[in-house]
Amino acid sequence: MWNNLTALWNTVQSNVGYVLVCLAVFVALFVVALLVERVWLKLPRQKAARRAAYIGIFAAMAAILMYFELPLPFAPSFYEIDLSEVPVLICSFSLGPVAGVVCELVKVILKLLLKGTTTALVGDFANFVVGCSFILPATIIYHHRKTKKGALVGMVVGTVAMAVFGSFFNAVYLLPAFSALYGMPLEQLVAMGTAVNGMINSVSTLVLFAVVPFNIVKGAVVSLLTTLLYKRVERLLRMR
Repeated sequence: MWNNLTALWNTVQSNVGYVLVCLAVFVALFVVALLVERVWLKLPRQKAARRAAYIGIFAAMAAILMYFELPLPFAPSFYEIDLSEVPVLICSFSLGPVAGVVCELVKVILKLLLKGTTTALVGDFANFVVGCSFILPATIIYHHRKTKKGALVGMVVGTVAMAVFGSFFNAVYLLPAFSALYGMPLEQLVAMGTAVNGMINSVSTLVLFAVVPFNIVKGAVVSLLTTLLYKRVERLLRMR
């Protein structure tokens, strides 16, 4: 773990501007979630210590799940699915959108401390932002209409939002950033997609035939598992 901390600190030092941008994005998402939670949803306030404890527990579970990544047959190897959004979404449904954003951030920080980064923080930032694009719409809709139907509608909207935003984010930022980071031309990344799907022959088709279905599959799996687990976990939280 000490080696991971040293490597992480060196990465942060060499990417100070990038880290500041990441912090600015987190603050913006936090403020939006806070305004929605306090002004529109008007959720009751919870005890700070209890809230922090639950966020920490869910974030720790999510960080552990980030260790288990599964490749998908229609996407190149640098797109692997994990189920870390399940604990984050359950946390958000239980405590509200602010808790979801904070849990998403703590999850990524714990992963960096335990596992380090192989993408100079680019992939970790993407995981946080794309995760929030799913968590926030789903949570806001659920807390606005706190029924099973509201939860299902929220998760469908969250999945669509993640697919749309994730595709745009990959095309405009993530793929170019990976290309620059590894000194790998975008054409080479596209070729990795062509190897698994002959219809992929450009950045736009890579996004259309790999990123879009990837996010839809991830959203569907996370939604299904959350549907199966949420009420059981919520009952445990109420008992405690």
